[in-house]
Amino acid sequence: MMKLKSALTTVALAGSIAAVSSPAMARDTINIVGSSTVYPFATVVAERFGRNTDFPTPKLESTGSGGGLKLFCEGVGTQHPDITNASRRMKPSEFELCQSNGVEEITEVRIGADGIVIANSKDAAKVDFSLEQIFLALAKEVPDPDGGDKLVPNPYQKWSDIDSSLPNKAISVMGPPPTSGTRDAFVEIAMQGGCKQYDFIKKMDKSDMKSVCHSMREDGPFIEAGENDNLIVQRLAQDTGTYGIFGYSFLMENSGQIQAVTINGVQPTPEAISSEEYPVARSLWFYIKKAHVGVVPGIEEYVAEFTSESAWGDNGYLVDVGLIPSPRNERMEIAKRAKELQPMTGKEL
Repeated sequence: MMKLKSALTTVALAGSIAAVSSPAMARDTINIVGSSTVYPFATVVAERFGRNTDFPTPKLESTGSGGGLKLFCEGVGTQHPDITNASRRMKPSEFELCQSNGVEEITEVRIGADGIVIANSKDAAKVDFSLEQIFLALAKEVPDPDGGDKLVPNPYQKWSDIDSSLPNKAISVMGPPPTSGTRDAFVEIAMQGGCKQYDFIKKMDKSDMKSVCHSMREDGPFIEAGENDNLIVQRLAQDTGTYGIFGYSFLMENSGQIQAVTINGVQPTPEAISSEEYPVARSLWFYIKKAHVGVVPGIEEYVAEFTSESAWGDNGYLVDVGLIPSPRNERMEIAKRAKELQPMTGKEL
């Protein structure tokens, strides 16, 4: 497994010495923001790119998917990022924000797949959660345990309150903040998947259902841990009663300390995630601002490196840090569009 320490050090150094951008100043270092989940993959690519070319190592900042897209869409000019990473697809509202701010030509690149895992310490017992149990543990409001088609503030304090087969321990789950693409994907896939087990919720108006399914509890059992997934790993290693939510790649990097729970009886493996048998799988992306190509040097070359078979292919170096590659024919088509910097139309969203 590839170690990220040297890559992180190189990127941090590049970030510290990168020139401060302003509308009137040129910049020779690629500026990349966005997802904390994509960050390790982009870091490895950036480190190799800086080492093997004459271009400076790109500057990377982990802002979360939502935060990165907001920065990316603020405008054109070297004071704005060139590329943003995302652990979920750009939303139509974000595309419209970009367009309204003059960021009109955007190239979308699907990197591959990742699974969102719930993990605990290797010293803790292994457990299997259903999507319904995850929803009942973490939602702000849940169906009344006494029955009927009504919602009540979440009363569950222990896992065993939800199901006697689950651990007789307090619910304690650390996860990402609302700015994170991992959080977006988790509520859309895991929480909503469990939420829809209830017919009366499923029949709600779309906006009402989303409000119920996506609202995380704020009374203690769910703990927002910021964008630094390493803090979650450190906590899990020390506390066998706490679970953490993050991307599959972080599980791989820390497999000596933590283990994944199974969800609906399925273990997160590359095969299960790629086939979508694993219930909480998602795609990873980055977005290129075409207006900056030719202004900030190296953008096309960085994209070529990221979309090369040696990087994201079946035996590429990104597989060593947890990326689950797209099928070869899909990779070829995406790489072609990336090379040509084909702009999005917005209709694909």
